[in-house]
Amino acid sequence: MRIILQNLTKTFPSRNKKSNEEVVAVKDLDFEIPDGKLIGLLGPSGCGKSTTLYMICGLQKPTSGRIFFGDNDVTSLEPEHRGVGLVFQNYALYPHLTVKQNILFPLQNLKGADKLTKEEMLDRAQKAADLVQIGELMDRKPSELSGGQQQRVAIARALVKTPRVLLLDEPLSNLDARLRLQTREEIKRIQRETKVTTVFVTHDQEEAMSISDMIVVMKEGVVQQIGQPQNVYDDPDNLFVAQFLGTPPINTFDGVVAGGTLFIGDDAVLDVPASVPDGPVSVGIRPEGFIPDENGRFSGKLVNIEVMGRDCSVVFTNDSSRKPNVRAIVDSDIQIIRGADNTVRFDLKKNKVFIFNAETGERIRFDDSDKSVRV
Repeated sequence: MRIILQNLTKTFPSRNKKSNEEVVAVKDLDFEIPDGKLIGLLGPSGCGKSTTLYMICGLQKPTSGRIFFGDNDVTSLEPEHRGVGLVFQNYALYPHLTVKQNILFPLQNLKGADKLTKEEMLDRAQKAADLVQIGELMDRKPSELSGGQQQRVAIARALVKTPRVLLLDEPLSNLDARLRLQTREEIKRIQRETKVTTVFVTHDQEEAMSISDMIVVMKEGVVQQIGQPQNVYDDPDNLFVAQFLGTPPINTFDGVVAGGTLFIGDDAVLDVPASVPDGPVSVGIRPEGFIPDENGRFSGKLVNIEVMGRDCSVVFTNDSSRKPNVRAIVDSDIQIIRGADNTVRFDLKKNKVFIFNAETGERIRFDDSDKSVRV
């Protein structure tokens, strides 16, 4: 099912009695979710991603704008008539019911032409349970299940009505790290098998990038960038997106462009086209963007070298860095040569260096066909 959000806005009344200013949770969302894809709504807490999800499912009405499922305008349609399945962050299972009864519950409330026989309901419930691999747990109560198993019950309950759209509101936030990894792989498998259009809300960029066909990065109710996860990572539109995506996070610096050269402190680190205007800029360098070279153009004071199997993390300081330490990820078999005063030097991979407007944070683009720049 293709979903179209058309100039969607949601405001709430101010809680400040002295102010009549409304709180804008979502502002002018305008994008399309392709049929059969898994889309990640990604952003920090309070960015409007859950509000967007609840407007799609009908639990909240937009202040303005329209929502389309295919060619049908569902903006004013009640949730039960939209054909959506919703999985809440806390699972919302009925503790006094068994797994089977929890999964059956949505089917037992069907009426009219949609009403099913008992045999049909049991068959659907068993198929949904088998799909999420809990078919042998049907007689257990939620209290007898692990967190991951409870999550699977919630997903099975959402899928049992064969929804046109599956909505997941931070479904992994209550699981430990190992179980989160396993469960997100299961969510991707289930989505591929069912081919149901799925919207996945999370603040965890690793989760979103690992399972989403497309991500929508949001900040303060406004879409910052939409695209395939790797494309957004490799080509961020602004400093916020660049900082939000990536583990370890991108290194940021105060820089200056002068006469076709990018300076970070006193180091002339990169040649840039004349189209890049002179003046102060913000600079982002991905951790994997450093090339150790004793004659490199970029320098810092070594703090530590952390070996992590095939990679090592070179931690150093730089006076222009916006954080106490800079982190470079390089192959563990590369020798890090220390110069005088514990100085380490690097060249930079040009396609891993991003320049942003110092005031607005918007990207200043330049040709990155030359993958690295050396003296």
